[in-house]
Amino acid sequence: MVMMAEKQTPKARFSTKLPNGDFLGITIWPGKSEPSAEVVTVQIRHPTGDNWETTARIALYRTADGKYSLLPERPVTKSSEKTEAVAIGATDGD
Repeated sequence: MVMMAEKQTPKARFSTKLPNGDFLGITIWPGKSEPSAEVVTVQIRHPTGDNWETTARIALYRTADGKYSLLPERPVTKSSEKTEAVAIGATDGD
């Protein structure tokens, strides 16, 4: 039997539309190997037709005891292969 990987759900996600039409978003994810840790990602996304382009991204790792470190930079996408909905507002992750 083949097990499908579960899609990770963020603890919280917030976004706002910038004056130029881009979206600034922040997402808080639980740590993969240490669930009490968190990964905080901040990114700017730009709508390009039916797709979204990530123009800037930064990610931080917060340990369970509250220490922060910058995660290695990932290449920024020039165009997404799928369309992602961007919600304006906030969710508290509850």
